[in-house]
Amino acid sequence: MFDSDRMSEELRALKVDVTRLLSTAGEEIFESSKDRAEALADQIRAALTELGETVEQEQEQLQGLVAERPITSLASAFALGVVVGFMLRRH
Repeated sequence: MFDSDRMSEELRALKVDVTRLLSTAGEEIFESSKDRAEALADQIRAALTELGETVEQEQEQLQGLVAERPITSLASAFALGVVVGFMLRRH
């Protein structure tokens, strides 16, 4: 009626099958996560490149403004410094 050897053999086979399935599923999940991480890294690189280009353009524009109106730029920087100084002094 109860064949313990046969039951043990079936349990071992089941254990091997489950281990193989879990291993395969784990590898698939790892590969999927890795692909998503690489895609996200590419998006971040593209955004940083675009940001760098924008900052460079803004820097060139700001340098042009300062070169065109040096006295106005100096007065604006001084006024901003005074305002920030008063604000920091209060707190």
